[in-house]
Amino acid sequence: MTKISLSKAAPHKTKADAVIVGVVKSGSSVDVAPGGEDVASALGRSFASTLRSLGVKGSAGEVTRLPGAGAVKAPVVVLVGLGEGSEVDQERLRRAVGSAVRDLKDVGSVAVALPTDSVERIRAVAEGLLLGGYAFTRYLSENNTKPPDEAVVLTGLARNKAALNAVEEAQTVARSVNAARDLVNTPASDLNPVTFADYVVDQARGTKVSVKVLDERALEGGGYGGILGVGQGSETPPRLVTMSYKPRGAKAHIALVGKGITFDSGGLSIKPSTGMTTMKCDMSGAAAVVSATLAIAELGLPVQVTAYASLAENMPSGTATRPGDVLKMYGGKTVEVLNTDAEGRLVLADAITNACELGPDLLVDVATLTGACVMALGTRTSGIMSNRPELSESLRTTAESVGESMWPLPIPEEMREKVRSSKVADLAQHNPERWGGALYAAAFLREFVGEGVDWAHFDIAGTAFNDGGAWGYTPHGGTGAAVRTLVRMAAERAGR
Repeated sequence: MTKISLSKAAPHKTKADAVIVGVVKSGSSVDVAPGGEDVASALGRSFASTLRSLGVKGSAGEVTRLPGAGAVKAPVVVLVGLGEGSEVDQERLRRAVGSAVRDLKDVGSVAVALPTDSVERIRAVAEGLLLGGYAFTRYLSENNTKPPDEAVVLTGLARNKAALNAVEEAQTVARSVNAARDLVNTPASDLNPVTFADYVVDQARGTKVSVKVLDERALEGGGYGGILGVGQGSETPPRLVTMSYKPRGAKAHIALVGKGITFDSGGLSIKPSTGMTTMKCDMSGAAAVVSATLAIAELGLPVQVTAYASLAENMPSGTATRPGDVLKMYGGKTVEVLNTDAEGRLVLADAITNACELGPDLLVDVATLTGACVMALGTRTSGIMSNRPELSESLRTTAESVGESMWPLPIPEEMREKVRSSKVADLAQHNPERWGGALYAAAFLREFVGEGVDWAHFDIAGTAFNDGGAWGYTPHGGTGAAVRTLVRMAAERAGR
């Protein structure tokens, strides 16, 4: 990962392989963003005409390379568009830096001359550098996508303690996001419930996080019918991983539950082949809560966290759960299975019931749960559903503060009747109608939330995996969705 430092040096005198400068659209013209004036001045009067001749528009994410021409110590000047207007918010900075650093995978060092006049902007620049420089190269015989080894952020706050702390925190959070991305990108042949559980145990070693793993025998003895029912068609048995972080003086107790379907074939309600292509990503919720918990502990936040990764592989076989089967869930409720491709809610339900027994102040589950949420909100916005509407709005604001787009969706009361419509079990697992699938799934999960527990559900089905081109600091493949929101949520509960 790129090593980041802060400096008060003049941009045009800073030694680096490239210097990043921002440009903004201002009506019909293009202006240099604050922080880059020194470089523009060093390049002289021809700078403005050079921008025009190259067709630089300053559009968000636009990247243009110029030679330093001896006037700037760095041999390459990278102009990155910040979009319309001179007021540049943190997310615009993250995306711009991410776009620039993705274009600079061939340099060893980079200097950043962007608006960095506040601690928040410095944090955003650092996150953009670290997230934008990510690439999943584990299976490549040649790696030509190495991020810069070093980056210096040029700012008048270079010796400010809060700014230095912000960079350290950004490194911790970005490292956790990138770890989640690695998990999501790893093929299911190498990441199954057993190896995922082993990974969590290994990553927690030497930290303040303790880990307990329930294997298939312990799951059976404990009555975890949802996790067992989903995993029984696979040769690789399921696991339930529980992570515990209990700092002294904890100001709140947060429970996190993540869906960890390491591969989803749909089970006997099998997906078409094209629908399985990216289904290694169906454990993104578990990757998010595992990575966020480790980051919260590394940051030393005074918040108790109990995190659950419900891990199973959903495969068709002679032992697989059938449509029409009835599962007895952890806690005793029975569920009629109507569609084995709606398996995520089953593994979540067991863990949610378990988590509620601890009486947390807040319970959040994270899951690539429904295609219906993707239809409603697209591929860049996650859904939030809750048993308290004001909690949904609060978490939307939290997500927005770290640059993650989430939007509250309702859980209409008629969904409660549909969830309880089974004639043979307490609950029906799947929506009998075509519409409102995301809302139905949330209503189903709500049935397992204990009385008095504040609960929210993040549906990241559209945002967890980017199967298109990279943009901003978002790579192709696993995105690490929800990690930053969960960490920020914990920080807020800690009063930071």
